[in-house]
Amino acid sequence: MIRPLEVVKVDDEKLGAFVHKAVGEFGVTLSAALTVIGDKLGLYKALWAAGPLTAEELAHQTGTVETYIRPWLVNQAAAGNLTYDAKTGRYELPAEHALALADDTSPYFVLGGYQVVTAMIKAEPRIREAFRTGAGMLWGEHDHNLFEGTERFFRPGYAANLAGSWIPALTGVKEKLEKGARVADVGCGHGASTVIMAEAFPRSLFWGFDNHAPSIVRARQAAIEAGVGDRVSFEVAAATTYSGGPYDLIAFFDCLHDMGDPTGALRRAAEKLAKDGSVLIVEPMAGESEEENFSVVGRVFAGASALCCTPNAVASGNTVLGTIATEAQFRAVAREAGFTQLRRATETPFNRIFEARR
Repeated sequence: MIRPLEVVKVDDEKLGAFVHKAVGEFGVTLSAALTVIGDKLGLYKALWAAGPLTAEELAHQTGTVETYIRPWLVNQAAAGNLTYDAKTGRYELPAEHALALADDTSPYFVLGGYQVVTAMIKAEPRIREAFRTGAGMLWGEHDHNLFEGTERFFRPGYAANLAGSWIPALTGVKEKLEKGARVADVGCGHGASTVIMAEAFPRSLFWGFDNHAPSIVRARQAAIEAGVGDRVSFEVAAATTYSGGPYDLIAFFDCLHDMGDPTGALRRAAEKLAKDGSVLIVEPMAGESEEENFSVVGRVFAGASALCCTPNAVASGNTVLGTIATEAQFRAVAREAGFTQLRRATETPFNRIFEARR
């Protein structure tokens, strides 16, 4: 039964603060779409290259229309992405913000995340129905921006950490890769992680597997563009049926939690692993208790889980981990798959890096 509001004592100050927060989130949501537009139209790059610009000047430089550019600039300044000089009427992209919004090679680049978020939101009608029916939605059924955005969002973190700290934290893996090893990247998507490893360890061979065929097409192109196509192969395959091996390292980058049969995926890894090999599992930095996820980062992870990760797991199997799965859950899955060891090898503010061994 719903309590009638007339019998509930309401704190007007708290109510006003909450409504103000809600209005702020309207702006955040609208700004996400406008940020994607700014990226795709090259507005951030133009501001960074030219320095402070008026709406008219930015429109002229980017071949856009001033009547649209003006409210875009106001939105971006109100969001804190840009600064504004009232004396000159010009907007500027600060250097610190340019690293996140205009430099694709920066470890702080975040624009892919905006693509991911806006793509997920487009699935709202189906996900709303899934809340009622328990149905799922496969990864490949989402808006195409999800796939490109995922690569662009995760690639900077992989480039900054994978070869320099994550692989060295594993048991003897760096040395194996330096001498020449065989590596499988399961759930490789557009192949960013695979290519980064291939660039860092030129004596090793790499295979990427993903069940999303368009992503494999893009991954093959990425390997050729990076000049590692002779040592990297990509195939359309499920995490439970890929071929080849034995592999000295089998990696799951931010994908095991999406799978409907994570135990089966790790069991396949155990079958395909070379003697004394390791499995690298990179997962979001979720909390070990419910309340540990009540944070800015936890809010993002839980939202992504409800809109994308959980639906894919439901549609592709009968186990749901999602982005807020605990270490204990991963440990149980690894044990059931036949691994005797699972340890947290290292971590970042956003990632847990596990090593599984038989």
